[in-house]
Amino acid sequence: NGSFLLSPLGGLMCAQAVLGLLVWSLIAATTYHLHAAYGWVMFVSLFFWILTLLFFVTYLLQLDEKFYMVPWPLVLMIYNAVATVLYITAFVTCAAAVQPTSWRQWDYNRRAAASFFACVTMITYGVSTFFSFRAWKGLGSNAATSQVTDHA
Repeated sequence: NGSFLLSPLGGLMCAQAVLGLLVWSLIAATTYHLHAAYGWVMFVSLFFWILTLLFFVTYLLQLDEKFYMVPWPLVLMIYNAVATVLYITAFVTCAAAVQPTSWRQWDYNRRAAASFFACVTMITYGVSTFFSFRAWKGLGSNAATSQVTDHA
């Protein structure tokens, strides 16, 4: 569905997938298992990366139209809101746990970069929440959230 890719939610989902991949791969490349804080960042980034890919494929293949009984705009709005809140906690946790006096310089660089990308990812989920809310309220329709309401 090409119109979904050109919609704001489609573009944001692509950005979230790329940025989420950067966050969890940067954390995974460090000795994150030695610090409990990075376990939380790893969980949030990997969990939402997988779910974002699933939502992306669902909308790309127009499976949301086949499962019309699911209130997709509401589901997507709740998902984006929860992702925003949990990414806020992951960003703050990751940024607070970065120690400039790390004994491994490459761990410091990767963790600092992961903090930055977690912040940017958090912002994209926040913007997606805004667009999802507008679609749910019917204030702005786009290819990602349009659905047929009369299936009788």
